[in-house]
Amino acid sequence: MKKFIFSALVIVLCLLSVSAYAWAPKKNINVIVAYKAGSGTDNTARVLSKFATDKIGKTLVINNLEGGSGSIGWTALSHARPDGYTIGFVNLPTLCSNIVEELGDYKIDDFIPICNHVNETSIVLVGKDSPFNTLDELVKFAKENPSKLKASTNGMKASNHIGSELLAKSAGFTYMAIPYGGTADQLLALRQGEVDFSVAKEADIAAMMTEVKILGVFSEKRMPSLPDVPTLGELGYYDKWYGSARAIVAPKGTSADAIKFYEEAFKAAMEDPEYIAAAEKAGVTTVFMNAEETGKLINQQYEFCVNEVSKLWE
Repeated sequence: MKKFIFSALVIVLCLLSVSAYAWAPKKNINVIVAYKAGSGTDNTARVLSKFATDKIGKTLVINNLEGGSGSIGWTALSHARPDGYTIGFVNLPTLCSNIVEELGDYKIDDFIPICNHVNETSIVLVGKDSPFNTLDELVKFAKENPSKLKASTNGMKASNHIGSELLAKSAGFTYMAIPYGGTADQLLALRQGEVDFSVAKEADIAAMMTEVKILGVFSEKRMPSLPDVPTLGELGYYDKWYGSARAIVAPKGTSADAIKFYEEAFKAAMEDPEYIAAAEKAGVTTVFMNAEETGKLINQQYEFCVNEVSKLWE
């Protein structure tokens, strides 16, 4: 009898928790990641999805649609049925630079922000066998050998390519940018010695720290996790913060009730102590922002691409 009462109580509590929302999913959710499995975005998405599944009550199914510097996946996301069962991760500023460069047929208002997940500072790195042990050494060689250095990027005018350009313009050197399908391929090329340097993010290299050397960070202050690595500004180069944000959005037309449900579920997941421990282990820098704050961030990144990034290639 006691067992029956306990089971009934659990059922009632579950029904109450679901009924607290005007919308809740009744089937699994399609989560579009616009980069290949094993990429930085994919890894961070999977870390969060594991814990968010418990909060949402349905399985988050990662769907990797890579290519076109993210534009293939984000085109599919913008065209998805706005029924609450398709959401996706977008990378900033790459989403915005793609729009400015017209690499896809989507616009900023084709997406409704749910929340921000990650903010990551960009870093400059070389392979472990590189002759360069400091950023000044790399810059000196680049200036003495114009366009000889090669840098792998995660796509033409994508986030890591923008970082390489910010470094090169501020340091006064030229180089050859070689686009790859995404960050995973970009970093594989670096580790295999196909290129001389790359710009990426800390979480991207969490599993390969022994295979690379970090020469500088795009931060106004040294990063607590990399206290011995100088900022670019310290060395006289780009002196502002630069990096990427990874946000979660839904296609335009998704109901406000569904957006609110996901916003609160992801917030709860990111506050879960077990998630926090897993994220720290994976090198994921969690920065939750609600839907309104994320919308402002996306607009700020769009303005950055229009006013600053577009001028890098003039």
